[in-house]
Amino acid sequence: MRLERGLIVSCQARADNPLHGPRFMGAMALAARDGGAVGIRANGPEDIAAVRAAGLPVIGIHKVFSDDYPVYITPDFAAAQAIVAAGAEVVALDCTPRPRDGESPAVLVRRIREELGAEVFADISTLDEGLAAADWGATYVATTLSGYTEATRPKPAGPDLALLEGLARRLSVPVIAEGRFNTPALVRRGFEAGAHAVVVGTMITNPREITRMFIAEGVPR
Repeated sequence: MRLERGLIVSCQARADNPLHGPRFMGAMALAARDGGAVGIRANGPEDIAAVRAAGLPVIGIHKVFSDDYPVYITPDFAAAQAIVAAGAEVVALDCTPRPRDGESPAVLVRRIREELGAEVFADISTLDEGLAAADWGATYVATTLSGYTEATRPKPAGPDLALLEGLARRLSVPVIAEGRFNTPALVRRGFEAGAHAVVVGTMITNPREITRMFIAEGVPR
């Protein structure tokens, strides 16, 4: 299974969001499918099981938060096992070199490919991290964490197109654009910069944040 070229929709909602839970994320996935998405990114076994009804490839993540470690996106093999069992064909994990409570990303990539038979979607923040993830055997390399690691802060207002272009020039595996692609024009720029697919989340599936943006930028004080 290979992700098609196109738009991937991230269907996620935190616990404090009124849309939190598999019922709503499943509905979001159906809406994204009907709109033409080529894949869904979802968090946790319950939501992943729900979004499978849309019939699109599922990029699964498993957020496991820790007070002691910065890595929380599928930080260990048990987290990967749980989302593959729930139906994720692709496992996304943090492939930065930051401290984590578990095996190194190089080991996780290999074990997920060999023991779970799943593809690996490497979330990275720098060019060197992306090159390393591809060498380890990642199926896809994504710019997801640019602006969210110590090496890439402060977070810019827009997507990291320079990183995307650098990865696309250097890698033979598909490069996925993710992070602050919040307008159709930016999505197009992502494809022009060499992306195989572009992931959009908040601006499609988070009406609370979209409402806040409209108020902040459009309602007179």
